[in-house]
Parts: sequence; C-alpha cells; structure tokens
Amino acid sequence: MAEQLDLLVCAAPLTAGVDEAGRGPLAGPVFAAAVILDPAQPVAGLADSKKLSARQREQLAVQIKAQAVAWAISSASAQEIDQINILQATLQAMRTACKLLTVMPQRILVDGNRLPAGLPCQAQAIVRGDALVAEISAASILAKTARDAYCLELHQQFPEYGFDRHKGYGTAFHLAQLVRYGPCPEHRRSFAPVRRSLMPVAT
Repeated sequence: MAEQLDLLVCAAPLTAGVDEAGRGPLAGPVFAAAVILDPAQPVAGLADSKKLSARQREQLAVQIKAQAVAWAISSASAQEIDQINILQATLQAMRTACKLLTVMPQRILVDGNRLPAGLPCQAQAIVRGDALVAEISAASILAKTARDAYCLELHQQFPEYGFDRHKGYGTAFHLAQLVRYGPCPEHRRSFAPVRRSLMPVAT
C-alpha cells in the first residue's frame, strides 16, 4: 500500500509532489504547491511542514526553490472558497500548481485521499504523504511558507485581527476580534464562525 512507503522516500525522477496549506483557517486563500525534486541535488531535512519551525521552513523553502527541477505555487481566494467550497477550491489550486510546472512530470503524488480532476499525467493520492514522500514534503513546505507570507501581508492591511499571530486560524483571540470588528474582505463567509459574526445581535 502507498501508506507503507519508507519515511520521505524520494520518488522516481520527474515525479511531482503536491500538497496544500490553509484548508482550516477562517480567512485568506488556500495555497497549493507542486515540486519535482532533483535526485542529484537532494534537500536534507525535509519533513511534514507542520513538524518544522517557521525558521526551518523558510530555510528549506529557499533550498527547494534553488535545487528542484521545477516548482510552482497556486492559490484559491477566500471568495473562490465561498463560491465552490473549500474542498473544490483546494483541488483547483492543486491542479493549477501542477499545470504551472515548467517541466512536465511523468507522475504526480498528491497528499491526502482525493485527486484533482484534469491532472496532466498519471496520479496517485497518498494519505500522510507529506510525512512519507520527499516531493510531497517539499510541496507542503512551499505551500505553507507562501501562505504564511500572505498572512503577514494581511496583517499589514488588517492589523486588528492579528493575522501575524494565528495565520487565520480560529484562535480565541481571532474569534474575539471577529466578533468585535466583524469580518474583513479576506474572511471566508461560508465558514460557520465568520457566518455567525455577520448575524445581527438579538436585542
């Protein structure tokens, strides 16, 4: 089974790993990345992005971009998420990232249990792929660092919400600020906590 792969095994040449970041937050886009690693230039220290510190992710992202055969990052906006739902928006961002690769992969490995439709070559979904396959781990790092950078930009626009602290996740502070100020244009109105903040308070 795919799940039995050795930890962070590097797949065959011209295999693209694909992963996303930002399905759970209440605000901002969902990001996806696709990466084809170069077996001749292995990237040491790859792991599931959630298990790395922000500093480690940033350092690895620079190395991945410099040494990969090809990489691409895509996103689906909060408005797109509200229109087509978070799952479809995630799959859309993954598909776009694959199509943006400057080198056509021979195979695509996607983290999770769902495959986007319309991928350009043979593909396989791998549960916990970000901890099992180096290419998917690399993609998870690029998606996460891209989304974190976006959230820092959001903080500059809307400092009252503290996007630099929680990156859009529904922390107690974020929820309190959402009640206090209401949603900003980057909040996902289809998500229940945001939707509740739009409801008039009963008097």
